[in-house]
Amino acid sequence: MKNNNFFTFILFWATQSVSQMGSAMSSYAFTIWAYNRTHTAMSVSLLTFCYYVPYVTASLFAGPVVDRHGKKRIMLLSNSVAACCTLFAFFLWQSGNLLLWHIYVINAVIGTMNAFQAPAESVTIGLLVPLSQQSKASGMDSFSENLVSVVSPVLAVAVYEAVGLGTVFLVDFASFLFASSVLLLYISLPDHKSQSKHHIRISPFSGIKDGFHFLRRNEVLWYLIITMAAMNFFSRMTYENILSPMLLARSNNNASVLSIVNAILGAGGIVGGLIVTFDKKTRDPVKMVYWSAAISFLCGDLLMGIGRNVFVWCAAGMAASAPIPFIMAGQRILLYHNVPSGMQGRIFSVRNAIQFSTIPIGILLGGFLADHIFEPLMHSNASMVHMLHLMVGTGDGSGMAVMFLCTGTLGAVFCISAYTKLKRRNHKDN
Repeated sequence: MKNNNFFTFILFWATQSVSQMGSAMSSYAFTIWAYNRTHTAMSVSLLTFCYYVPYVTASLFAGPVVDRHGKKRIMLLSNSVAACCTLFAFFLWQSGNLLLWHIYVINAVIGTMNAFQAPAESVTIGLLVPLSQQSKASGMDSFSENLVSVVSPVLAVAVYEAVGLGTVFLVDFASFLFASSVLLLYISLPDHKSQSKHHIRISPFSGIKDGFHFLRRNEVLWYLIITMAAMNFFSRMTYENILSPMLLARSNNNASVLSIVNAILGAGGIVGGLIVTFDKKTRDPVKMVYWSAAISFLCGDLLMGIGRNVFVWCAAGMAASAPIPFIMAGQRILLYHNVPSGMQGRIFSVRNAIQFSTIPIGILLGGFLADHIFEPLMHSNASMVHMLHLMVGTGDGSGMAVMFLCTGTLGAVFCISAYTKLKRRNHKDN
């Protein structure tokens, strides 16, 4: 039975990866389209901001829905609404009426739908995959996510430059049709028996309360989620926010450079994912989370900041992304080990809301700091600027490069301090 469930997971994982490829292509094309029209980091930041604010808000109320209803139905419905948004964008583009604010609204709707889809998918994985294979499943997820990161920028740029933004939307919609058809017709997903069997009704606010109370009682999980929220804040100020504008600014708007660096970022994740998947050693999940994050900040961000050509940026991308699958695997092991299956929808939803709540703040602050503080600073005659020029160079994008130096240093120090504090606390309790 467990082997059959794991085979179902593999089929589910493979087909959903195809859908993620299409979505990633659209997201990447949106970024290029927005930056080419505004040439500001804030316009790119707002794309992500408009996704995460609804995602975090809806996540607070998604848990009871996920625990009470079929996971397959939730995923199909959420993905269908997101696909309709893609079609809407295509028709707007086709008619010549697509504006930046349209994309912001579309991202907000997609973020809301993913607030339900993500915990439903997480609960399903927990039901299909035994705890002993969760690290392997996490490695497979990291592998597919990063393979998407490698391939989607290349495909998006190729399609975007050859036949236009509209065709990228159509490819995204076709990937949705494929993945959803397989999910609907060929994948049988187990459901929670504890909730559905007794028809227990859980109010949205009660679900939030249950999730918070459970996490507060589990000191390790609570500490993990709070510190992961802080890590997300540091990382989103730069990566997935100003990285694209910085690389475009420092390479004379060379989209190929951006594609190559993003591909290497994905390749690093693939390497890390393969190591996690096939690694048979039993590792301390807490150490996996914090030390991997520290290495990513220290080696990735600092190198990305001082880099001035595609070769150094690629090395930085590899150093930043290879440790990420270890972070995800460590967190997944801790969550599935400590959270009962009947509460996973509520716990994972509250976890998502807390852990990702800092992302919109980091995104807006990063965009603001880039456009109004660091970029003007690096074009000024302030006394400290000469030293910074020696470290990161001059010209457009140098201010954003300084921001990478800041997040790399602060992020690494925070991760090491958080790990040390948690170990001391556990030692004291024992």
